[in-house]
Amino acid sequence: MANSFHVVCPRCDAVNRIPEDRSAEQAVCGSCKAKLFDGHPVELDGSRFQRHADRSDIPVIADFWAPWCGPCRVMAPIFERAAQELEPKARFVKVNVDNEPELAGRLGVQGIPALFVLKHGSVVARQAGLVNLATLQNWVRQFSSR
Repeated sequence: MANSFHVVCPRCDAVNRIPEDRSAEQAVCGSCKAKLFDGHPVELDGSRFQRHADRSDIPVIADFWAPWCGPCRVMAPIFERAAQELEPKARFVKVNVDNEPELAGRLGVQGIPALFVLKHGSVVARQAGLVNLATLQNWVRQFSSR
């Protein structure tokens, strides 16, 4: 079906097709019945990250962070707010670099927080360091078409 898009469930990682003429805000997973968008970033490990990045038709906005990082702790509520305001135009995910050093290395994370925009599994933009909400929102809107 040409007038639909795919998103990965934040709970069970099933790929779901959403018709463009339906409200994505109310969409639920066909497998586990969880809401596909709840306005919160999804914590992902390496394999789950790859599935979300590869199989989602909407941009995946990734925050690479660590619990000991002061700027990351400042960034967390900003990223959360952006997810609340911008989903379902994009999927917001968080990856703890202490738990996923291989993934962070593969993407070239050199400092944290590090933000990435991925479309169909490919990095299309990256930004290092702390950003304010308006900057983050404007940055994400450049890559979302829904």
